[in-house]
Amino acid sequence: MSKAKLLVVEDDPNLGDILQEYLTMKGYDCTLCRDGEEGWSKFKKDKYNLCILDIMMPKKDGFTLGKEIKKVQEDLPIIYLTAKNLKEDIIEGLKIGADDYITKPFSMEELLLRIGAILRRTQKSDAVNALKVYSFGDFVLHYDEQMLEGPQGKQKLTSKENELIRILASEINKLVNRSHALKQIWGDDSYFNARSMDVYLSKIRKLLKDDPKVQIITIHGEGFKMVVTE
Repeated sequence: MSKAKLLVVEDDPNLGDILQEYLTMKGYDCTLCRDGEEGWSKFKKDKYNLCILDIMMPKKDGFTLGKEIKKVQEDLPIIYLTAKNLKEDIIEGLKIGADDYITKPFSMEELLLRIGAILRRTQKSDAVNALKVYSFGDFVLHYDEQMLEGPQGKQKLTSKENELIRILASEINKLVNRSHALKQIWGDDSYFNARSMDVYLSKIRKLLKDDPKVQIITIHGEGFKMVVTE
């Protein structure tokens, strides 16, 4: 099996060297860049399985780099590193589509566990027990194509949007347990991932707003369900 390729962009020379050495020792193919512009240049030249981006960097900050990466490869996982623990940073990272967020100082073992959890999720087969087409209201989910067809035409979905809609559409008018959905799509039900899922549910509600017969209802403390009426 080929090694997972990681792009690490960190301007602190000591931390950057430690990260590269540690992750390489743990079996990853790790590319280290010292600033956002170098990171962008490396990203355009190679294919990566996951990015680890510092937020506060010279030339190009981590959020700017993350946005540029997501425009090219929307489903590439990103872990953000930061010396701050600000709510604003977390919200900004969620908007960009961050998969995880870790505050300095952190243990290398914790980072390694988070990398492993994300890669297991993103590299597993999505086809297990999955139908190809799901119909609900005026919408059709083309699961294999990551495409939602509705009154306004076809809409390309991210992998998480695709998985969330599939889970909801396979359990129409039934409760979907929040923790179960988080573990199935994000790998665990941590607070950060729960917030991320809330952001994606909000996006999905907007995608479905053209058909009033289809609604996603939140049952606080339990989960949510897709309600489809005639």
